[in-house]
Amino acid sequence: MSRITTKYESDGFFGIGILHTSDSHNIGTLWRTAYILGASFIFTIDKKYQKQSSDITRTWSKIPLFHYKSFADFLANIPHSTKIVALELTDNAQELKDYQHPTRAVYLLGAEGTGIPEAYLSQVHDVVKLPGSFSLNVAVTGSIVVHDRITKINTRLPGKP
Repeated sequence: MSRITTKYESDGFFGIGILHTSDSHNIGTLWRTAYILGASFIFTIDKKYQKQSSDITRTWSKIPLFHYKSFADFLANIPHSTKIVALELTDNAQELKDYQHPTRAVYLLGAEGTGIPEAYLSQVHDVVKLPGSFSLNVAVTGSIVVHDRITKINTRLPGKP
């Protein structure tokens, strides 16, 4: 049997989610952006999503939403060989403009008021930050990082040739 050596445009994937979100509208907005920009899935940790009537694209029928009860549950269930990339304003975080996105990634966003606890940051592969000295809205942050990924990695968007 021979090895497959052909690279396909579909190699790799990404998911994005929010830890301890305080607003289900942020999840809905992030879900819509994730779908439009080619994410494979979204997720929540510790807080469940409440269905919204504003979901006019019916994103729930297009990409899955996974819910993890805790950070430990998340760590135990992420896809094999996937890098966890946290978005957080810390001194040791890498600037997004210089970041090379992994082929297989999950992007972890924290709640706007509390961010991602240091104990969790020590368990992720990379910590990345956006420019600025204040936290952006979590759905906006997610949209920016996903856009950065698709501009740096040649990714086909759903429904596009």
